[in-house]
Amino acid sequence: MGKIDYKYDEGNILSELKEYIDSTYDEHYSKNKFQATEFIFDMGHVQGLGFCLGNVLKYAQRYGRKEGYNRKDLMKVLHYA
Repeated sequence: MGKIDYKYDEGNILSELKEYIDSTYDEHYSKNKFQATEFIFDMGHVQGLGFCLGNVLKYAQRYGRKEGYNRKDLMKVLHYA
């Protein structure tokens, strides 16, 4: 497959998202090498769907309100989605 000429900068956005997700594995929420969602999934809470959907809504709703139009909030929405 040849190189795709993205019209909306999708290649760079996907790279940015991957970089953001990779960085979350070193943050304080992943102490002991586990993400919070892994504990929730492991406890059998409908595969953690409610937790993830709640975070999607939380970060989407606060976008533009907390610290302005914070791109990191958009990365969080995509990551939880």
